[in-house]
Amino acid sequence: MVEKAQRRPPRVLIAGGGVAALEAMLALRDLAGDRLEVELCSPCRELFYRPFGIGEPYGAPRILRCDLASLATGLGASFRLGGIFAVAPREGLAVARDGEQIPYDYLLVASGARILGAVPGSVAFWGAAGEGGVGGVMRRLRAGVLRDVLFTMPAGCSWVLPAYELALLGAEVLARSGIEDARVTVVTPEDAPLQIFGSSAGERMGRRLREGGIALVTNASPLEFDGGRLHVASGEPIEAGAVVSLPRLEGRTVDGLSHDGQGFLPVDGHCRVIGTERVFAAGDVTDFPVKRVGVATHGAGVAAATIAAAAGCATDPAPFDPADAPCGPEHDGKVSGRYLVPFLAGLPSGGKRIRASR
Repeated sequence: MVEKAQRRPPRVLIAGGGVAALEAMLALRDLAGDRLEVELCSPCRELFYRPFGIGEPYGAPRILRCDLASLATGLGASFRLGGIFAVAPREGLAVARDGEQIPYDYLLVASGARILGAVPGSVAFWGAAGEGGVGGVMRRLRAGVLRDVLFTMPAGCSWVLPAYELALLGAEVLARSGIEDARVTVVTPEDAPLQIFGSSAGERMGRRLREGGIALVTNASPLEFDGGRLHVASGEPIEAGAVVSLPRLEGRTVDGLSHDGQGFLPVDGHCRVIGTERVFAAGDVTDFPVKRVGVATHGAGVAAATIAAAAGCATDPAPFDPADAPCGPEHDGKVSGRYLVPFLAGLPSGGKRIRASR
């Protein structure tokens, strides 16, 4: 008598190597166990957690780096080094950049966004001190050489909160150094600070700026920093000794998947990519306007629960709800995620699986 071959568990392919991808792996392990076969496909070998880089120009906290292959193995998943550039949803195939076709039963795209320079002449903040001249600007500010610095962000899809954080940290550095005649200013295209987070968050941030002696210029979209002046779309140029600008974000388009005019993937209430079956997306690659860690991990959890339920696991996936995503200013710079927080807290720092970079 020939025994029937055991059926292979449904295969989940996670494309990406950031916090959303890791949260999804953790959620799938908890919700589905060995009922799903999970593979992580990332063009990077490490998870590089950028929000900790906010304080680095000031000699503050560490940048978190995790070895993805070790993390995947520890979670019972496999790891593939490489990116995904195309998907054939009907065939259930993802195409790697080397041309290899990777079969999947469910695909979760968590590849993040492209980070692009936005304000010519300014110093771009890419998320860490070692990636540009932000550290030099802060050293000049601390030494009293630089007397007037602006922090700004482009209109459209961009990070927002780091500009305010950098300004607040800069004001703190000046206060500790006893420098009283230097000026720190935030220039924003918003009508009010952090308006995307709601009026309450904006009022709190406005109060913090005033307490820190930080000037605020609203309704000013930066165009170019030249000749000691920041030119804006409307209004007079603003004089400054240096300008630090956040980057502009652009979606990472994937052939075979629909996207909006900025390259971001449109998703429904359960993080399915609209117009496809068995394809999900989470994090900065989606068209949700708030690009924060809490939003990314929340979306990844929703997608993982929906996938687990579709695979027959006993779970009732709730839809994506921004109110459940810790995305306000009190959460920035912190690891957010139902599964990610306790998991990272249990890893040995300085070891092979996680290390801190100063």
